[in-house]
Amino acid sequence: PLLQYKVWVKPGSEQSFLYGNHVLKSGLGRITENTAQYQGVVVYSMADVPLGFGVAAKSTQECRKVDPLAIVVFHQADVGEYVRSEDTLT
Repeated sequence: PLLQYKVWVKPGSEQSFLYGNHVLKSGLGRITENTAQYQGVVVYSMADVPLGFGVAAKSTQECRKVDPLAIVVFHQADVGEYVRSEDTLT
């Protein structure tokens, strides 16, 4: 199935993700059950607006126990990239 693994970020972390930063545990709203480490994920806002793509740095189980400043999703791409790269696109 498409888009099987999803991550929702808290409103305060949306802008950080859209500027190309990784998602920290403190910014994690929800994560799909049984997401494996290094699994590709789609990153959503809490309002279910797709923000971009990432890779799970921790499994769902590990996310429950890690430090609030630990990275839980590695940034891959986001909807803000076009705006940031607009000048260099041909």
